[in-house]
Amino acid sequence: MGATESLQAVCRIATAEDVDILFELIKGYAEKGIMLPRSREVLLRQIDTFVVAEVGDAVVGCGSLTRLGPELVEIRSLGMTEGYKGLGIGSKLVTKLIEQAKAQGIPKIMALTYADEFFKRNGFSVVDKEIFPEKVWTDCVNCPKQHACDEIAVLRVLD
Repeated sequence: MGATESLQAVCRIATAEDVDILFELIKGYAEKGIMLPRSREVLLRQIDTFVVAEVGDAVVGCGSLTRLGPELVEIRSLGMTEGYKGLGIGSKLVTKLIEQAKAQGIPKIMALTYADEFFKRNGFSVVDKEIFPEKVWTDCVNCPKQHACDEIAVLRVLD
């Protein structure tokens, strides 16, 4: 597989037909403790928040945008199928999610990640996660890592 394949990746809004592949992709990350698991039912309810990346007919990546407040959204469930990492497809997904945030008039986009270098390359800055009370009180209170969180918070202010 050559780097030119990333140029052939197309990002689009996910549909109900994508639920099974999203479930499997997220499950793989969740089993490694990198991502929170999502049930098929939750994915179906939230399908309009997801974007997918396709190469040919294959969905090879995904990401979602979750509103945390009137001025803040979070990138969640950003992942790639093995063999497609490092080809620029993740950056295309982030660009698509940023376009959606801008279209919704939301000025700030954040993520909790272990891949802070990836996000820095995409215009994000590392910040203190405590600046996001919206995130802490909606999600972190239920997370098993709540008191020993090792994820890195990143933020991008949109223009």
